[in-house]
Amino acid sequence: MSHGLDRQVAIIFNPVAGRRRPGLVEQVMASATDAGAVVSLHTTDAAGHATSIARDLARSGTADVIVAAGGDGTINEVVNGMAASGLSDLPPLGVVPLGTANVLAHELGLTGSAARIGRQLALGPARTIHAGIANGRLFTMMAGVGMDARVVAGIDPTVKRRIGKGAYALGGLREILAGPALDYDVVLTAPDGGISRHRAVSCILCKGHFYAGTFVLAPDVRLEQPLLHAVLFTRPGRLAALIYAGAMTLGLLPGRSDVLILPAIAARIEGPVAEPVQGDGDTVARLPVDISIWKGRLRVVGGED
Repeated sequence: MSHGLDRQVAIIFNPVAGRRRPGLVEQVMASATDAGAVVSLHTTDAAGHATSIARDLARSGTADVIVAAGGDGTINEVVNGMAASGLSDLPPLGVVPLGTANVLAHELGLTGSAARIGRQLALGPARTIHAGIANGRLFTMMAGVGMDARVVAGIDPTVKRRIGKGAYALGGLREILAGPALDYDVVLTAPDGGISRHRAVSCILCKGHFYAGTFVLAPDVRLEQPLLHAVLFTRPGRLAALIYAGAMTLGLLPGRSDVLILPAIAARIEGPVAEPVQGDGDTVARLPVDISIWKGRLRVVGGED
């Protein structure tokens, strides 16, 4: 990958997400250009458009770095588009965080001023991370079933644009009030090949330790590891859901006796057919779902000066 004067930086920009931080993309582009990069802008006009743009850019071989400028959903689309190119040696991914939670950006330290982000895109080294895959769809941070997946499936995009994270809080309250939780059968494959079976009211397979912004859900897993951490919530009921929400905001979920955190390289989750599976904050599959580590190579630029 080239650096500085001849690095070709292609930015895929989601203008809907860009409303949250107006002008940031333009400032990042200016900073990257000042650092010697050649920058091109590709604006999306519909859901899924980032995927096709990223696929075509990867196949063209014209981009040294493919940048997702948007939220975690935009990043997810870009990563899946790059993978769909069929190339074994993909250009590195860059991130300009414009979303509601920006979980991947926080996980990798891809935040800060426009000047810092632009400089990293132009000059920063690339590091390898390991993505997950759920029924053929890649995710970079987490995939799961249960309350959070149902909240994601029920979010009104208009409300999300207006109140950001508040839309998820309202969705969570709606799910708690809706009634009893569903049970899921979870079969985990441990790193040593051992199989364990569990029942849970929610299960989240984490690739990184952050969740919904900077809340810590699985403290010991990192993207650089070819590993998942399964977080299983085992206590049913409305009160338990409220306790879980409060414990997460206070950083107290790890260590609870009714929350299991187990390392895994694969998971099979079964439950009500067609129940939603969320990945990186969007619905990416329906039950039953098979989740594992993607065998491809994904590199990310930035996070270090």
